[in-house]
Amino acid sequence: MGKHLRLSGQVGAIVLAIVAIAIVPSVIELFALMQLTLFAAMAVLALSLAFIWGFGGILSFGQTAFFGLGGYAYAIAAINFQDSTPAILVAIAVPATFAAILGYFIFFGRISDVYLGVITLTVTLILFNSVNSTSGDAYKIGKALLGGFNGMPAVPTFNMPFDPSTVLSPEQSWWTTAYVLLGVFLLLRLLLALPAGRIIVAVRENEVRASLLGYDPRLVKCLTFILGGAIAGLAGALYVNWGAFVSPTIFSLSLSAEIIIWITVGGLGTLLGPIIGCVVIEYIVAYIGSQQLLNSNLVLGGVLVIFVLLLPKGMVPTARDLVMRLMPASKPKANGPPVQSAAAPHPAGAE
Repeated sequence: MGKHLRLSGQVGAIVLAIVAIAIVPSVIELFALMQLTLFAAMAVLALSLAFIWGFGGILSFGQTAFFGLGGYAYAIAAINFQDSTPAILVAIAVPATFAAILGYFIFFGRISDVYLGVITLTVTLILFNSVNSTSGDAYKIGKALLGGFNGMPAVPTFNMPFDPSTVLSPEQSWWTTAYVLLGVFLLLRLLLALPAGRIIVAVRENEVRASLLGYDPRLVKCLTFILGGAIAGLAGALYVNWGAFVSPTIFSLSLSAEIIIWITVGGLGTLLGPIIGCVVIEYIVAYIGSQQLLNSNLVLGGVLVIFVLLLPKGMVPTARDLVMRLMPASKPKANGPPVQSAAAPHPAGAE
């Protein structure tokens, strides 16, 4: 009975999300819709690190490397193809390939977690400086000028599949970005519910035991890392579609730090938490930027300290624990086996 109620609740939540995404453009103004589109794109980036860190145990300090590669790959492909459909595929494939190469040397080379963070951070810095040094007409790929620190303006935005003449409107861009976010979230939930997801979590918990069961922790971590890179690349394409512009700041270390703050605030080990954390933090940053009263980096540092000290689990796990405490415990039936509580945590904890 509890499983059926839970399944019904999940299906109801999905339907509610689909309906909410559909009606949002009719209830808010265009500027707010553009902001929400940006938040949704960044939430996809948050999911990429939330998955590999919270469930794979891989803390990457340079997730913006794959985000930036996806953004630049999309911009270059869109300019050359004049069609966003193959460009989106390129934006996913390039970061995934780069993650596969980097992940092979990191995981099969048995690099420790500390050095993994240092390596990913260094790679981000290398990419930032490399792209920043591509000013001049000599630095171009096909028809696309890289532009150096000036970036690449007037990047073609999303169009209807294989129909470059029909460019998406702001409302259609919102629907595309938001439904992609929902799709990535559901796919990761499904993956974590499957045996493959349980293996990923098992490797995170104890690599020795997982290897004794016949799994190769190096391969599992590498594949997890590749999937995270592909999702970050997709987020990069969504981000460039939002602004029709990309520059080396997409590789910035400040953004790398913000992603970690999103996950810490929302809740590590969940999928819903980083989305909420991303939207909340990005809204705060946007509001502070419009008021010009405080330094946004100072506020972000204060928010991080507050959550680490007062809510170390993050918003979603704390709210879940509070609800479980308030719910009455199921009492066992007379002369029968104990009844399992419907609020028992589900596999992999993928809220």
